Amino acid sequence: MGVTIIQVDAFSDRPFSGNPAGVCILSEPRPEKWMQDVACEMNLSETCYLVPVDGEAARFDLRWFTPAIEVDLCGHATLASAHVLWEQGRVAEGATIAFDTRSGRLEASRSGDWIELDFPSDPPVEAEAAPGLAEALGATLEWVGRSKLYDFVEVADEAALRSLDPDFAALREVVPVGVVVTCRSDSEEFDFVSRFFGPGAGIDEDPVTGSAHCLLSPFWRDRLDRNDMLAYQASARGGVVRVRDRGSRVLLGGH
Repeated sequence: MGVTIIQVDAFSDRPFSGNPAGVCILSEPRPEKWMQDVACEMNLSETCYLVPVDGEAARFDLRWFTPAIEVDLCGHATLASAHVLWEQGRVAEGATIAFDTRSGRLEASRSGDWIELDFPSDPPVEAEAAPGLAEALGATLEWVGRSKLYDFVEVADEAALRSLDPDFAALREVVPVGVVVTCRSDSEEFDFVSRFFGPGAGIDEDPVTGSAHCLLSPFWRDRLDRNDMLAYQASARGGVVRVRDRGSRVLLGGH
């Protein structure tokens, strides 16, 4: 019997932008190798798998796979999962959805026209730049840090960020999983902008990275002195993320 996989453009309000994710709802767990093989075949930045938790109408086990590895946290595929569950009527429209994951309990709820994800905060701590990082990115590094998930870099301005053309082979040797690159926004519409490069996870550049905003939220909260912010990820496809910092948790909003 075939298995249905639904592709959703997350963190976007129009087709062919944001970050596409594959969503696969299973009646029971599948072998890890099968899930990895399907993710490789889909060749999206993430394909995720949901299994309903017995006896609970709005609770699911959730796992995420890039074409190369299983990851600990993924925002856009979680947002895509919530969208599919509501759209297919598997979960009541007004219900909060709970996901059991490698990063603990996550939740998704509706907030007006937005889907809002409740994720753990992961503030970067200042650190020495890994040898070769500046050269691999082709950038001057204004601030460097690391968190549980990713390496983290601030660059001087939006022109520097948008012009980055990394050496991905070199970056793969320098950064184990991925690096978040950010700066203040030049426009009044957004508070900050970012890009995410993850060749170590099999993704040279991720179009819109929800999990990166678990680092970006506390970083910019402290520098801009505000808890509620609007962010833009400046990939070729691009995407908007609404951020509401709540200390140990970050609320990520997207379409």
